[in-house]
Amino acid sequence: MKKTLAVLTSAMLLLSGCSSSNGSSDAVEKYGSDTLKLYNWGAYMGEDLIPDFEREFGVKVVVEYFNSNEEMYTKLQAGDSYDVLVPSDYMIERLVKENMLQELDKSMIPNLANLAEGVKNLPYDPDNTYSAPYFWGSVGIVYNSANVPSEKVEKEGYAILQDTDYKGRIYMYDSERDSFMIALKNLGYSMNSSDDTEIQAAYEWLSQINNTMDPAYVTDEVIDNMVNGMKDLAVVYSGDAAYILSENEDMRYFQPNEGTNIWSDGMVIPANAKNPKLANEFINYVLTYEASYGNSEEVGYASSNQEVLDDMTAPGGLYEDNEAYLPRVGYAKDEVFVYNAEMVSKLAELWLKVKAQ
Repeated sequence: MKKTLAVLTSAMLLLSGCSSSNGSSDAVEKYGSDTLKLYNWGAYMGEDLIPDFEREFGVKVVVEYFNSNEEMYTKLQAGDSYDVLVPSDYMIERLVKENMLQELDKSMIPNLANLAEGVKNLPYDPDNTYSAPYFWGSVGIVYNSANVPSEKVEKEGYAILQDTDYKGRIYMYDSERDSFMIALKNLGYSMNSSDDTEIQAAYEWLSQINNTMDPAYVTDEVIDNMVNGMKDLAVVYSGDAAYILSENEDMRYFQPNEGTNIWSDGMVIPANAKNPKLANEFINYVLTYEASYGNSEEVGYASSNQEVLDDMTAPGGLYEDNEAYLPRVGYAKDEVFVYNAEMVSKLAELWLKVKAQ
């Protein structure tokens, strides 16, 4: 599951290993190393984050990129060593259960005090023992208000994806996790359901879309395509939606009343990290106002820093009028994914069947 702006990952790769620092004896003395190895999603950082950290602390950051939580997990399981990872909520839960993470040194991360209300006490790590939130957001529907009435979207919710008035005009995100979330929520079930009857009903709900709506299954290409108005409806992550809305004034974002996934990605330190002290320093730095603002400004996802969130959405703020930027908080029907190995496999198999019909 990933949420990225339509920025070429290859351009971001230029950051990898590029440092203004040649190493520092001071850094080695303080942290035991002058090199941090970071494994993150592509196009998920402000362009100044890494060079500013390197310059301030006299270190070098080597960055590698992954495309999915599962890709990241496979490399970690194979023994690859990184100092900081940025996995999603359910994957953090899995890594904790499998003893693949070490505890954060909170004495080095005072900026945990800056966390936004929406990312405090998250169920997978309520005390931030193992993780510090990085970005967070929701999943919702982006629609072209010039062609789809807002009142219709608000009335139908996810069911508008089955509305034949828009046959051939919808994008479905090519993700079993998100698609089954939508189906289960529209049917009135928990998105974490493992009930066979409920899962079968969700499968049939998605099959109806596939068989009657002529949907296009996409990933990151949905961003530019919706900016250009190529379809009328799309399932989109909130940060990508924020970008779409900023580029096309006809586009709107709606979090359906049936509830949605409020997700978060967090910074963690693997159990086999070679430089945990420098890793804790980096995590604390990312949570500063300046670093968090730069990240959120460029990427478009909601900051985990409360002051940044406030400034971004205040009158005159960058996302003042952007309804996709700030996820809703405290809505009873919204949920966070929990890790269930059996369900991961089952939903992946059923999703392939949906698209093969």
